Amino acid sequence: MRAILFDLDGTLLRINLESFLHRYFKELESAASTLSPLGDGASILRAIKDATTAMMGKHDGLTNQETFYADLLERTGIDLEVHWDTFGRFYEKVFPTLGSDCRPAKDARQAVETALSHGLKVAIATNPIFPRIAVDERLSWAGLTDLDLEIVTSYETMYACKPHPEYFRQTAGMVGVAPADCLMVGDDRFLDMPAADTGMRTFYVGTDPNATADYKGDLTALCELIPRLAST
Repeated sequence: MRAILFDLDGTLLRINLESFLHRYFKELESAASTLSPLGDGASILRAIKDATTAMMGKHDGLTNQETFYADLLERTGIDLEVHWDTFGRFYEKVFPTLGSDCRPAKDARQAVETALSHGLKVAIATNPIFPRIAVDERLSWAGLTDLDLEIVTSYETMYACKPHPEYFRQTAGMVGVAPADCLMVGDDRFLDMPAADTGMRTFYVGTDPNATADYKGDLTALCELIPRLAST
């Protein structure tokens, strides 16, 4: 074992996704309304959601960001290369206010520090549908921004989303190790555990009894397992 890929939301960060996404889309609609001649943020928000769906599909040769931009341009005529300032201000000023009920998961920091202290490379393998500025903000909610995190996936650099095998292969390549030398840690049976299809070992921290993984438990159990994995 040479590297550990940690999912963020629901794994290292305790977050009520339903509540968070409600607040997120409400504020994003308000920001998007400034781009509509009629102030119709709702229609732009629908296009943003559709463009996100396109980003999560297959789009060989294009980054997630490029796919998102192209799809939104086709649907709305809005060129984010020109209008990014609107969304940049949103992520700088508004997005940080959305994490009021988010907190670090129990032993999240210890798990990352244990991996680093045993010479393992670490990647924050969050689903790359957000820009890096939004991922960094959520890392701050998890209390991890001061750690030496070698790789953090975001839509600017990734060419696929979870659960596509290309996502896990690219992340392993960015870390500089083969997938078979990685452990994917996550809470989502459908998004994280398919890392096994690339040869990665998996550690499931979720609550679905039907999830299949090499290891199951909480982050405390992971901290106990890491020294053994690092020595094999």
